Parts: sequence; structure tokens; C-alpha cells
Amino acid sequence: MRVFGIDCGTERTGYGVIDSDGRMHRLVSSGCITSSPRDPLELRLMHIAAELRRLIAEHNPDSAAIEEVFFAVNAKSALKLSHVRGVAMLVVAEASVRVAEYSPLEVKKSVVGYGRAEKSQVQQMVGSLLRLAQPVSSEDASDALAIAICHATHAFVSELELRA
Repeated sequence: MRVFGIDCGTERTGYGVIDSDGRMHRLVSSGCITSSPRDPLELRLMHIAAELRRLIAEHNPDSAAIEEVFFAVNAKSALKLSHVRGVAMLVVAEASVRVAEYSPLEVKKSVVGYGRAEKSQVQQMVGSLLRLAQPVSSEDASDALAIAICHATHAFVSELELRA
């Protein structure tokens, strides 16, 4: 299964694409969509949407996964993040790809085994699970890959439960 993970942000939206059978994961692609904080929000959203459309068309994922909004201290930041999540979900739906959502706690627990893991621990485990020579340099791309790995693992476990 090919999974497209998305870590939403108004300035940096991380993406990660993996091929997985639920136990073994292989990196296909990862990176970061960047936009300038000086640009109006609507232009940043349009740029993010265009790049996500291009990446989905290029990689043709079977499913996508996105992180749920966490409750932030800054309500304005949480609202902007919600706009990006809405754009990402719309683009995925337009491509007729199913999207799953996971809390940050679920992602960290799935990848690291501990729901309160630090970003550096997530980055290290993503590199290990994907058998990379060195960890992914971008935290945003690493988080997106962690989201994809979480989804692949959950999908595998769900499939096993259905067969039982």
C-alpha cells in the first residue's frame, strides 16, 4: 500500500510518501511545501493546494493520513492550521483517496511507543523504521512520514482483526 502523510502548517507543510505492507516501510519521497508568511493566507493556501495536487498525481497513493488539530495556546495559530488541514483534506478527497486522521499522541505512540515523545525521538525512529542511513533532515517531512507510518500500521492491524 502507498500512503501519503501530511503534516500541515501555514509556512511549512511536510509530506511523506511510503510503500508499506504494515510491517515493513520503504521511503518513496518526502519534503516540505514552503510558503512565505508575508503572503496573504489565501495565496499560501492556494500554493499548498497546488503542490499537494501535484504530489498526489505524481505518487498516486492508495490512502492518505493527516494529523488532527491539537489544542494550542494560540487560538489564531490553531485556526490557520485548521485552514491548511481543510485544504489538504479537500485535495485528497478530490483525488478520490481516502484520508485518515490521527492525534499527535497516536502518531508518537505508533512510531516511538511513547505518546509524549520529543520531535527528535520521532525523527530518529522514522529513520530507523525506514532503514535510512541518516534521519530525515526536515522535522516537517519527518512528522509527515511518522503520520504515514502510523496509518500503515493501523491499516495492517485493522486488516488482521478483520481476518480473525
